[in-house]
Amino acid sequence: MNRELVDISIQLAPRHPSGLLLANPVMTAAGTFGYGIEYSQLIDIQKLGAIICKGTTLNPRGGNPQPRLVETTAGLLNSVGLQNIGLEALIRDKAPVWASWRVPVIVNIAGETIGEYVQVAAGLEGVAGISGIEINVSCPNLAAGGIEFGISPQLAAEVTSAVKAASSLPIIVKLSPNVTDIVEIASAVAEAGADALSVINSVKAMAIDVAKGKPALGNVSGGLSGPAIKPIALYTVYEVAGAVDLPIIGCGGIACANDALEFIMAGASAIQVGTANLANPGAALDILKGIERFMQNSGAHKLTELIGIARR
Repeated sequence: MNRELVDISIQLAPRHPSGLLLANPVMTAAGTFGYGIEYSQLIDIQKLGAIICKGTTLNPRGGNPQPRLVETTAGLLNSVGLQNIGLEALIRDKAPVWASWRVPVIVNIAGETIGEYVQVAAGLEGVAGISGIEINVSCPNLAAGGIEFGISPQLAAEVTSAVKAASSLPIIVKLSPNVTDIVEIASAVAEAGADALSVINSVKAMAIDVAKGKPALGNVSGGLSGPAIKPIALYTVYEVAGAVDLPIIGCGGIACANDALEFIMAGASAIQVGTANLANPGAALDILKGIERFMQNSGAHKLTELIGIARR
């Protein structure tokens, strides 16, 4: 099959008035690709489906105490603590660069109260260079005593609804795996107006430095990512895809084209490459080439033909 006959585009927000059309399904995950600008010197970022920038809060954050990164068997523990430049600097320094790019940039947002999420979303309204918002619900809601937004269907739905009301951009919600029933959370945010779901965020975990007899991370616990969590993430995508009628972005341990294809066949419309970027800046583009090669060799004309075929 000729390469030009392979259609790898995907519509991530079919219910949204303006939609969110990606040239291909390969996205970079928040917190692993900076603001995209850093990687633009290393790879052709314009070939990516979309870039999700690191988590952005209303005000700048210094992040958690060091050490923040610890390698584990087949994975990585991180406890960066949402270190970022804040909303004002992002709009001033990063968005003008994004506005000159062809690749869509989606801003991952976080907050400690629903009001903070709303302020960040409202601040991004009408800013050139921003194509969508991804809500990080794995944040402690201080107004609710520190409970994470993402572990409560009610709280997750409330923050989704509030951000949706404050923004005209497509809204993606990134779900936490650290819950009893992720399908219940997914259904709640879908009903609250989410345009798409990212499944999953990192898995809460820790490591101990035996020589020192203390936790290896400065913040004690962190998020486990990388190949170690891929089977968990894959099953979660499969579960959620069977429960909600929204595009799903699969993420968690994707390191090669076969990994990405598994997620797509489980029901994901797109995928995010995260930890793999840290080891190989070109990982996402390698995965994209592999998906195209598979489609050419298998005779698939459109990416949509592959979505969810493992469920049929």
